[in-house]
Amino acid sequence: MMKKNINQKIISIIEYYKMINLDMIISNDPITRYKREKNINFVSDKREKLNILKKKIENIKNCNLKKAANKMVFSDGNINSKIMFVGEGPGAQEDRMGLPFVGAAGKLLDKMLDAINLNRTKVYISNVVNYRPPNNRRPTDEEIEKYLPFLKLHIEIIEPKILILLGSTAMQAISGKEKIISKARGKWFKIKIGGCEPEIIVTFHPAFLIRQPEQKKNSWYDLKLIREKIKFLKL
Repeated sequence: MMKKNINQKIISIIEYYKMINLDMIISNDPITRYKREKNINFVSDKREKLNILKKKIENIKNCNLKKAANKMVFSDGNINSKIMFVGEGPGAQEDRMGLPFVGAAGKLLDKMLDAINLNRTKVYISNVVNYRPPNNRRPTDEEIEKYLPFLKLHIEIIEPKILILLGSTAMQAISGKEKIISKARGKWFKIKIGGCEPEIIVTFHPAFLIRQPEQKKNSWYDLKLIREKIKFLKL
């Protein structure tokens, strides 16, 4: 009778541990007690993906740019646009307002867009780095490398058909340091970025055109190429 009772207790204990998931009890892995951060790959809504990406950038650690900046500058424009512009980084006014291209360079960019029948409701705009480099200096190679995975994910989420790289920093971040903008600009090429493979063109950054207005004629040539590509792709 005693043996029967002991066996019954053992069976009851086994059934109890099955019920509460014995594998979890004896596992060496720590129990996750907090809700995991959403994985962008498992989110279908584009706006939600962008919000998750924005949160990831806000939570970036050990970043001197972030420490010195007032606001993160994420993007502007139409998230459903198939035309994406990427600049270098925020300036002083962008840092105050939290939007890209709102200073003098932004006003020139708006004129450039208007010249080919575009505006900010028809395009999407971001930068290589999302926080202002002090004194408007160029981002360092280390800073570019830190933000490059976020930029590539940003591009992949937007899925542009046309990607316009404004200036040498954006060009080198996406297509390699060995390229020189004076030779690379005005030519179409493709690079696979995550799950998308946009038509890419490099042109001068508006801030450079303010300093070197004689280059505006070359920039106008690039803009006409962009206009023709938009027509060809029926965007």
